[in-house]
Amino acid sequence: MTTTAIEIAPDSALLVIDVQKGFDEESFWGPRNNPAAEENIAALMDDWQAAGRPVVLVQHTSVQPGSVLAADRPGHAFKDLVEKRSNGALVVTKTVNSAFYGTPDLAEWLRERGIGQLVVVGIQTNMCVETTARMAGNLGYDVLVPFDATHTFDLEGPAGLSLTADELVTATAVNLQGGGFARVVNTADLLS
Repeated sequence: MTTTAIEIAPDSALLVIDVQKGFDEESFWGPRNNPAAEENIAALMDDWQAAGRPVVLVQHTSVQPGSVLAADRPGHAFKDLVEKRSNGALVVTKTVNSAFYGTPDLAEWLRERGIGQLVVVGIQTNMCVETTARMAGNLGYDVLVPFDATHTFDLEGPAGLSLTADELVTATAVNLQGGGFARVVNTADLLS
């Protein structure tokens, strides 16, 4: 990961993905990584708002039975750190992994404002953060992902395969930067 300051466009949008209370339920998700993620997300939100740059809050509304992120569950709400910084932010709601398949239309909103650079933070690193960053890269945006402002959970796959949260983050970093979708950076690289 880089350690030098990155030039941030004056209209660079900060996408805060799914920072919702339901992700605090360890009994539902299992072990997580990066306990400093929320602190770094808050620092980036404060910096973006102080600079007058746009902030977009993305909220996952799960349609899966029993999900802690369903609209009628307390876990659907944004975490307090996001809620108290939500003034003036666009809220996009979605039911899938990409913020570009939500309401209102994120790509249209960004296009109307001439925004070409996106900083993507939030939960889960290897799910909605990665999917949104990949789509943004495919759509031609300059995408930055400060991985210390994201977190995820251990995950089981087919045939007994499993990866820890840290292993998943490593794979996502390689996928995003190695695949040319985004630049993987640190929060400190982006703070003014």
